[in-house]
Amino acid sequence: MNRRDFNTALLAAGAGSSLLLATGAARAQAPVEGREYSLIQPPQTPATPGKIEVLEFFTYACPHCSAFEPMVGPWGRTLPADVQFRRVPVNFLFNAENFQRTYYSLESLGLVDQMQSKVFAAVHVERQRLDKPEDIAALVAKNGGDAAKFLAAFKSFSVATSVTKAKKLQADYRIEAVPALAIHGLYLTSPSQAGGGPQSLAVADALIDKVRRKA
Repeated sequence: MNRRDFNTALLAAGAGSSLLLATGAARAQAPVEGREYSLIQPPQTPATPGKIEVLEFFTYACPHCSAFEPMVGPWGRTLPADVQFRRVPVNFLFNAENFQRTYYSLESLGLVDQMQSKVFAAVHVERQRLDKPEDIAALVAKNGGDAAKFLAAFKSFSVATSVTKAKKLQADYRIEAVPALAIHGLYLTSPSQAGGGPQSLAVADALIDKVRRKA
């Protein structure tokens, strides 16, 4: 979703067997620059030496990011050992900085896998605003986390520093729409550009292979 409107039809593809079929079909042809992906200009330097870096730019405020999570989450957890997958929360749409702090607080507490889908569901299914740190802490506690530890992390200097870095990455990568996948500082793809969530993951796989071949 960008700062204006985003075509909701492009994320209609489901997970499960349809994901596998669409991904397999998309892999049959090499992705085309300017169609399924674009070049990052200027190229950015990855933060993880010796790894192929993949960044997912997202926000909990975005319904398309919520729809993408059941696909990109499992994909990110099963990438090869030479690939480093990182999420970067962006600073636009509603409740932006609170949601950035939420993500980095969960990350610092090791709760991302446990809470990522729960936060999306609270916002987009249960229609919670989550515009107060205490409301987010209550959600964390409801799902087995520690509210006090979450609030301490939320207000910490380290989380504030992570938010500052995320804002810089967003600016450096010129991100204006989410979800988006940046491959090793060189290539950018997204469900809207690739034609759907499964297709964008297939394009990302191909671009990871492209970086690997150049190494």
